[in-house]
Amino acid sequence: MRTEASVDETFTQFARRVEPRLRQALVALYGPVGGVEAAEEALVYGWQHWDRIQAMENPVGYLYRVGRTRGQRLLRRRRDPAFPAVPSTYEPWVEPGLPAALRALSEKQRTAVVLVHSFGWSQAEAAELLGVSKTTVQKHIERAMAKLQAALGVEDED
Repeated sequence: MRTEASVDETFTQFARRVEPRLRQALVALYGPVGGVEAAEEALVYGWQHWDRIQAMENPVGYLYRVGRTRGQRLLRRRRDPAFPAVPSTYEPWVEPGLPAALRALSEKQRTAVVLVHSFGWSQAEAAELLGVSKTTVQKHIERAMAKLQAALGVEDED
């Protein structure tokens, strides 16, 4: 017999395990502010519907899609993901043109390249969360990197 306390505990364990990656994926898509809000809303939804969601094959992938839906509302208000501007007096450790170049990518390309190259996810991990094949993630990354290199005036070293 399941009690409300056991349901709360199973969700709490699940949330602790998946929240960092869910947040990172949504930050990659919607920027730091929108991504965190979307992740929080997705987890609230997950808690409210835990009985149904825990039985799913890929519950974190489902919550990622919930977060994307919530994040779309944020984008309607803001237009573009809010990546912080780089101050002109700042000695950059990141190329100052990178936020604008990331905004110019498609959602799928931006998400794949940020998850893999910024957050250190494997292509397989990104593919699982996004609900696509590893090859699809690889193609998104290749296209994104080509666009970023062109936008930032960087030549490929290969």
